[in-house]
Amino acid sequence: MKYLAAIVSTFVIATPALADDDATREAKFLSGVRDNTIVVVATGEEQRLDKSGQSISVIDQRELSAIQGSDLTRVLERLPGVTFNRNGGLGNFTGLRVRGADAEQLLVLVDGVRMADVASPGGGYDLGNLLSGGIGKIELLRGSNSLVWGSQAIGGVLAVTSRELNGAEGSVEYGSHNSLDASASAGLTGDRYAVTLNTGYVRTDGISSAASGKEADGFRQWRIGGRGRVALAEGLSATLTGRYADGRLDQDGYPPPSYSFTDTPEYSTSREGSGRAALTYDTGTLHLDGGYAITDIRRAYFDTPASTSPNFATKGHSERLDLSGHADLPAGFNVTFGADSEWSRYSTSFDAEKKARLASGHALLGYASGNGKLNLAAGVRLDDHSRFGSQWTFGANGSFVVVDDWRVRASYGEGFKAPTLFQLFSDYGNAALVPEHSRSYDIGVEKGDRNGPLHIALTAFRRDSRDLIDFVSCFGVSTGICAGRPFGTYNNVRNARAEGVELEADAKLTERLTAHAAYSYVKATNRANGKDLARRPRHALTLSADWTTPLHDLTLGADLRVVSHSFDDAGNFTRLPGYALVTLRASLPVTEQIELFGRIENLTDERYQTTASYGTLGRSATIGARARF
Repeated sequence: MKYLAAIVSTFVIATPALADDDATREAKFLSGVRDNTIVVVATGEEQRLDKSGQSISVIDQRELSAIQGSDLTRVLERLPGVTFNRNGGLGNFTGLRVRGADAEQLLVLVDGVRMADVASPGGGYDLGNLLSGGIGKIELLRGSNSLVWGSQAIGGVLAVTSRELNGAEGSVEYGSHNSLDASASAGLTGDRYAVTLNTGYVRTDGISSAASGKEADGFRQWRIGGRGRVALAEGLSATLTGRYADGRLDQDGYPPPSYSFTDTPEYSTSREGSGRAALTYDTGTLHLDGGYAITDIRRAYFDTPASTSPNFATKGHSERLDLSGHADLPAGFNVTFGADSEWSRYSTSFDAEKKARLASGHALLGYASGNGKLNLAAGVRLDDHSRFGSQWTFGANGSFVVVDDWRVRASYGEGFKAPTLFQLFSDYGNAALVPEHSRSYDIGVEKGDRNGPLHIALTAFRRDSRDLIDFVSCFGVSTGICAGRPFGTYNNVRNARAEGVELEADAKLTERLTAHAAYSYVKATNRANGKDLARRPRHALTLSADWTTPLHDLTLGADLRVVSHSFDDAGNFTRLPGYALVTLRASLPVTEQIELFGRIENLTDERYQTTASYGTLGRSATIGARARF
């Protein structure tokens, strides 16, 4: 059932209750996550954030800990240009929309592995299955970047990196709806190696997925993951990462005779596995990285808790072989390059296994001035898909330091998204589909970065998309594209435009008070009729502030999130009212190793919906403790 079913500003504080020790900083260095100003989403290689002309935000582990909880959307909503919709409570389908793009047009990477569910209709990734436990860093690039990342990077790229540490850390929290979140991480680091394992368990009685329902729909997930790195020789190292998550989610449905959305005993299970093995060679002027990655996502849907066999099941599997590199050239020039090949397959209870292959190569030529003030990059990519042929992609960006750490940046990016195997070959499939395409432009001025003492960023953007794929109903129609497709089909039927502005500011106001603000205006419309795209609020605002008291270093935080109204449907008939949510947070270091924390979410018990007819959490409270050794 998952697949059936104003103003943004963020005053954020990432004030940790327990500071990183030297060993933890060393572990971050060994893992390649050296600090919160190094990103990989721009070029696929490590790059200083201020050297890119693209719009990128970074969230570090300290901010994740300060915000608390397993719900990743509470962190991501603090970034400009981001909204989400969810079909119920925690664990339900969660789609992240970046600058008004479809949720399936966001490429999600976990430890460098593409997490697209190739068996789902839209081929996107359900963020309801990705919880915050074990995460050390999040990067979000806003804007099309298929030049580097290929298919799906139309709205942007979200890269999640698991945490590394030297020692052990565990946390547990309990709250409303009988919710429990327990996680643990342990790691060792040395001069030539680093290894960390993490695990976690989350459960909740939940709320009714159907807004009109009375029966709570629960969720549980356990996960395990890890990453390791070892130096094999001078300049040569090996890296291995892996993640597995097993979940169960109670759901509501459309029972007879009324077939209206209400309480049902249905539930679903999900199993996600991913991993990557890689070799890295680095001479200082030449960097090479080659790896093999695998993703396997399986889902099953059951009518009743007593069911022993699912009434519907899906299997999506992909394997990817990649090679990327960066080389310094004379006169300030450099080149970043890569090639990869991906094999994907899917099957369902009603669809026989189908396969596709996608191979690609790309190159970017970069230039950095001798004084470091000017940085430019431009490149081209060629993809070859076994089902629709070749696809060229271009992109360029640049930044220039005007004065001090004020810089102007601009980018042009192209994006494409290949039709999914479900859209091509299922009972609703259309083998004549062509890829979705986009062209995005942005220009901005920025001072510092969002994790520094003072950060200000203002960005204007526009993205034009064409050949967007939608489901076409064939009810009562038997001619044209509906011939032989009585239940409907997919087709390239829509062009869209998204444009707007993003404003973000961070400041350390005093030694004990910090704040973060971000505002987004996003107008996403159908270019044929001018109507708003479904579930795209034009305004979103989040304000946060954290204060560490002189007494016992107690940290108090407050968040205000405001989202304007949107429409649940393409015809703009069903209006989703805007809403405002308030969260209060607190944390108290008891000793050097022990921290207590707690929060109250939706303080005013706001009644709202991000998807029509689906319930959302009311006021809830949580308490917890964290230990570190």
